Amino acid sequence: MGITTTASAKTALKTYTQPFQNNTTSLSGQSVEMSTYFIKMDYWDVKRATLNLNYQVSQLSSRQLSDITVSLGGVKFASFRPKKQTGLQTKSIRIPLRLLAGQNELKISGQVLNRAGKQDYRLTQTPANWLTVDNRSDVNFQYALKAPTRNIDSFYDHFSGPDTIVNRNAYITVPNAANNAELAASMYALTGESRVITTENQQIPVVQFNNADGQKADYQLVMAEYQHLPARFQKLFRRADLKNAAQIKRADTKHKHYLVVTATTGALLEKAARFVANSELMKESKHPTERITLATQTFTSTLNYDGKYQLTTSADKIIGADHQERQYFVSLPVDRNNADGSTISIHLRYARNLDFRNSLATVYVNDTAIGSQRLSAARADNDTLTVTLPKGMTLGNSFTVRVALDLPLKGSAATQNNHQTPWASIEPDSVARIKSAPGNDLLFSNYPNLFLKNSTYDNLAVVRPQTMSATDYQTLTNIFNLIGNYAENNRGKITFYRQSPSKTVMADANVIAFGTPRQNALIHRLNRRLYFKYNAAETGFLSNEKLSIEQKYGQTIGSAQLLRSPYNAQKGLLVVTGATATGTYLASTQINYQRNIAQYTGDAIVVDPDNNHNGYRFKKNKLINTALNTKQTISRHSQQLLYLGLGLIMIAVVTIALLLLLWKHGSLHRRKKGARHD
Repeated sequence: MGITTTASAKTALKTYTQPFQNNTTSLSGQSVEMSTYFIKMDYWDVKRATLNLNYQVSQLSSRQLSDITVSLGGVKFASFRPKKQTGLQTKSIRIPLRLLAGQNELKISGQVLNRAGKQDYRLTQTPANWLTVDNRSDVNFQYALKAPTRNIDSFYDHFSGPDTIVNRNAYITVPNAANNAELAASMYALTGESRVITTENQQIPVVQFNNADGQKADYQLVMAEYQHLPARFQKLFRRADLKNAAQIKRADTKHKHYLVVTATTGALLEKAARFVANSELMKESKHPTERITLATQTFTSTLNYDGKYQLTTSADKIIGADHQERQYFVSLPVDRNNADGSTISIHLRYARNLDFRNSLATVYVNDTAIGSQRLSAARADNDTLTVTLPKGMTLGNSFTVRVALDLPLKGSAATQNNHQTPWASIEPDSVARIKSAPGNDLLFSNYPNLFLKNSTYDNLAVVRPQTMSATDYQTLTNIFNLIGNYAENNRGKITFYRQSPSKTVMADANVIAFGTPRQNALIHRLNRRLYFKYNAAETGFLSNEKLSIEQKYGQTIGSAQLLRSPYNAQKGLLVVTGATATGTYLASTQINYQRNIAQYTGDAIVVDPDNNHNGYRFKKNKLINTALNTKQTISRHSQQLLYLGLGLIMIAVVTIALLLLLWKHGSLHRRKKGARHD
């Protein structure tokens, strides 16, 4: 197969359906509103875009009076009334192409009005005024695909595109007998991709050159040392250009598009892989070839974590009477959890024509009410509501802040809608100030955070099978896909080992071992420490106090286990294993996406071929660093300890003063008793 530099255009019309990223959302109040976001790729020539809205309204609502309006980028383009039926409804609405941008905010708003007797349907606002938007709603695109140019950035856009990944048209390929440096380089590239791709249920597979699916893919990232490249790719490079440098080069065949990453040494190949893992650099590479040396700066830029999160970048204006709500998503660095003393400050402006006796602002965190405050005419132009999160409240690595505003108008309910429309604005300096502390649990509820530090992989030592099969590559892809989702930069270190590394290496590393005990010497040595142990022949798992395992059944299952490292008690050791490569792969299917790992709070997972999967807790002490927990406890109770210390000092001072007084009076008494009288 010859390599050409001309890209062929693909004119066949394609479709891509992008689901809502929100969970199913229920909104209450006469006036309801919610926002969701979707993207349109630059290389799509969109011919048609359709919103498929799945929703349900209160059974008590008046279908003649209730209405729903849809807007895109602040421009309203469709309104409709719910059908006269109960249950889930579907409405398909064509989106005007002129309104589409790369990043799109879709807003669904309206009023849900209930019948309230013969007098007036608007007499009362109750929780029965509701609209539920189902998460199966989506936006469907029909488009012509623009072929990538010869430049690196164009390939990167196509390769990372959600439609490319969903259609399994993007692959990372490595030599059939890839060495440790080539495996590490492929994982740098994979984690860089999984950090930026928007598909939640798909990933980019890492496969060998001879993999049939990889060979069929339209977009292939080829990663290998020069001497291991197929001859057709070696022809793209001059050996002299690879002296002390790696190269990234674009190439095309008739319908296939390649980005070839190569070097003559493993160190240079890994350096080039870090370049590929940096989305900023890849988008800036508007040329066909990139040269990377060991001195090239490839690290990903990161925002310093200072504990303050801006809830909205622009004033979020709310228009309409009565109950209104806005939701904001806050994400903590993945290797940290919230600590006591966190606050949320909401800066508000609002209309002066409200009924201030009944107006109210309330802040919720994950649907738990944290604090409320009445609105005031005197503070209408500059009001701030600051609430402190309750002690011991667990937020996890992400949470939702909901601001609920009750904006009643003056006057009777029958005439209030004739008044000037009320409004409120949540200002951009509204912030969540989250005090945080490092995650300290050696459990899957803290995975993969415990393998991350400063938002990157924390010196990972990966012990692989001696011989890697196609199934082992699937396992490896699963393991690093989730780690990549959480790794916000590419500065960390990943090192592969075919044999067990030294105890010194493992004492300083977070170790991941995968494969069968027959193919992985470290797993063989660790068998006595495993929660689910192998039989003497290492052909299947044995029963234990948590699970009875039939002999043949034990040969088919896989297990992922989080151990305390025997080489460093403050490090974790992940073992992903099964008696066969297929069993090992089954275990990896539970640690590849956030939606899967979120099911488990223990330290061991068992999966069988019928996709029956269960989690178990074995270790009694879940803490990685007990000293850190003591420091956190002291910090959490610092104020109480301060008061206690002051109290003890005061008690000591009073005690000393009393003793001195007693001593003084006692000595005077003795002096008087022993005095001589002439």
